Amino acid sequence: MTARLGILLSGSGSTYANLQAQIQQGTLDAEIALVIASRPQAGGLQQAADWGHPWLVSRDQETIQQGLVDHGCDWVAMCGFMSRFDPRGPLSGRVLNVHPSLLPAFGGQGFYGDHVHRAVLQRGARVSGCTVHLVAGDYDSGPILAQRIVPVHGSDSVESLRQRVQAAERHLYPLVLQSLICHGYHGSADLTLVNGCDAWDLGFTTAPAAL
Repeated sequence: MTARLGILLSGSGSTYANLQAQIQQGTLDAEIALVIASRPQAGGLQQAADWGHPWLVSRDQETIQQGLVDHGCDWVAMCGFMSRFDPRGPLSGRVLNVHPSLLPAFGGQGFYGDHVHRAVLQRGARVSGCTVHLVAGDYDSGPILAQRIVPVHGSDSVESLRQRVQAAERHLYPLVLQSLICHGYHGSADLTLVNGCDAWDLGFTTAPAAL
């Protein structure tokens, strides 16, 4: 059964575009039901218009919650959404986020985008990566579903590290979404990822205490 997917974004919508590409390629069994942007200037809104996806602009918790429910969203993907969102009721346990570090390291308020990569390099960490997790009330909280490790090179700049982490995000996020669409979430932090509903273990399911 094709899932109805809500999208929350604040910027250019590159993560949204990646999920739409996976849908068009048939590797993500979903359709975009609603796009919500926190800013009217968000570039992702133009993509929503181009693809014919319903959209609205809001940072109000109740408006966002009701919009997603009214459009029948089975799952919601945060795609660079810069406002705090606390899903409740039918959306509890149904909202995902992808974060550009191995949470819980380099997470929380103020840790987003290049701020994360800069902090990783300044700390001298040897690995970074990305984390897909369910969204709870606080920034970057909620059960961790999957992670992918990205090595940090001595020659790395913020830009070069960002590019490799974003590549990992583009790979991991739709895989986790597809797994949830096929199998749901049953309260375990160890999610077996699937491709086309045939299970295969990527081995990126345990969060390190620190880097």
